[in-house]
Order: sequence, then structure tokens, then C-alpha cells
Amino acid sequence: MFAAERRQLILEMVRANGAVSLRELARVVQTSEVTVRRDVRALEAEGLLDRRHGGAVLPGGFTRESGFPQKSHLSTAEKTAIADLAAGLVGEGEAIVVGAGTTTQELARRLARVPGLTVVTNSLLVAQALAHANRVEVVMTGGTLRGSNYALVGSGAEQSLQGLRVSRAFLSGSGLTAERGLSTSNMLSASVDRALVQAAAEVVVLADHTKLGSDTMFQTVPTELITRLVTDEPPVHDERAATELQALADQGVEITVAGPDTESGGGDPLPPGRQTRQDMPLPGQRRTQGGHGGPGGLGPQLRSAAALAEGPVGRVADMRRR
Repeated sequence: MFAAERRQLILEMVRANGAVSLRELARVVQTSEVTVRRDVRALEAEGLLDRRHGGAVLPGGFTRESGFPQKSHLSTAEKTAIADLAAGLVGEGEAIVVGAGTTTQELARRLARVPGLTVVTNSLLVAQALAHANRVEVVMTGGTLRGSNYALVGSGAEQSLQGLRVSRAFLSGSGLTAERGLSTSNMLSASVDRALVQAAAEVVVLADHTKLGSDTMFQTVPTELITRLVTDEPPVHDERAATELQALADQGVEITVAGPDTESGGGDPLPPGRQTRQDMPLPGQRRTQGGHGGPGGLGPQLRSAAALAEGPVGRVADMRRR
């Protein structure tokens, strides 16, 4: 197939589906992902599509957001590795908040086996993943359902989080840069994510390498509030992601990289020059403290987040960064 034919087929697939992964494009046009990536760059230069999240989407700049069906098929292997690693950060009896997203949904599936865990979420998909976990309590926010990502948003969601305090927030987004931090393309989602951050002593961002260096319209978590980033190893050719990782580490964010064979509780260190170490304090770094609490042996209950506002705070680890 000639380059012009490949690019026309790629364009037709993106127009038909809204978003398509590089892996799927390579399979359909019967070529390598490297070649497809080159084709996508050429089409982006012509303004015919945008590169996003390990694939290609219809053009829309900062304001465009793919729906859940499209997102769920992008960077699936990376999201699985990230979720495996992030689950190892959660201990028995903790109280945490988990935001909406396909990566956080993968995390929720792995949290089902953590005993005594309390999960506050505005995501119906996260709640569904935990609904049959006998020893996990699920607490839903209020709010208005946003159908594109099955999340509760609006003033009802934000008000239900007031007065709440938990150990960690696990959040995803549309883009992550060292300059602006985590961002998303929807104003209502960004507002709820900011409320989730306010409820947590520490913030853990889950973002695959395709989001590194991407910036979208609404900031959700500034870099100085991000405790840890859990990501996957960028490809060798992806200089933008590698540069962004270094910049985030320079600003004190702990970087945990999921390798191809990651299991819960482990991860690959960064290459020399980009490596971070735990338990080594930075001058002027943020530190968090908290007591140990949280219910144990609770069944899969769904109740208002406001009911937890006066409850105990989950155990907070002292995650010092260098």
C-alpha cells in the first residue's frame, strides 16, 4: 500500500470512530506502528487529525475529548501495567478517593482484593468494578451524570466532598506537563477533580506516556500538588515524554515507571539521569502526616460522601521525594 493510500485509510478510520489507537491502525493498514506514527504526524501537520493518547483523534485542539468507548481501546497494555503498580501503593484499612477515567477503572478492579478499604469516587465505572468486593466500602458522590465518561459532576458532586479527608487521591486526565500539571478538556470534570484533590493528603497521578507533554484546556492538579506519577516507560524515540518526565522529577514529583512485566508493588527505575529515590527529603519539599483509621470488614455499600466527612482519615504514608 502506498503512503497516500495508507493515510487516506487512516483518515477514514478516525473519521468513522472518532479515535483509533496506533496499534489498531497498524493492524488495519498492515504496516508497523513506526510507519503509522509517521503517517499520523503527516496528517496532523495538514490539520486533518490530532495525535492523542497513543492514537489519533478528530481535530479539536484543547477542547476536544474522546468518549469512553474510544478511550477504553487506547494504550490498554500501558494502563494495565500502571494500574498493577498503583494498586501496590494502597494498604489495608485505608480511605482513598479515585477519580473518573479508564486507567482509574483498571486500578479499581485491582483494589477489590484490599481488605478494609474505603473508596470515595464520582465514577460509576469505578463503583461498578468494586461493587462485589466483600471487604471494600464504596462511597459515591452526588452530582449530575456525565454520560461521556460515566462520572458524576457539578455542584452536587463538589458539595458532597466538602469536609472529607482521606489519605490519597488517584487521578487521571487528558494531559500532563511539568509547567501546568494535570489537565483535562472538560470544565465540569476539572472542577470535581480539584475537589477530590482537596480531600486528599497526597495526590497520585496515573498517566501513560502518551499524555506526557500534552496540555489541555482546564488545569486540575498543579505540579506542586502532585506527590507521585505512575506511568509506563516511554518508547526510545519519544523525546517529548522523556523530557517531561525529567522536568517533573526536577520539580519534586516521585516518578514510578511500570515495566512490561510489572506486578503490584514493583516497578522499573528510571534510566540514569532521570532516576528518583524514595525516603530522601528534598529541601522545602511537601510532607504529609496523618493517623491510621478506616473501617474494616465492610461489605460493598454505596452511600453519600457527606456521611464520611466527620469520619477517620486513612493511613497516610510519608512519601518523601528526591
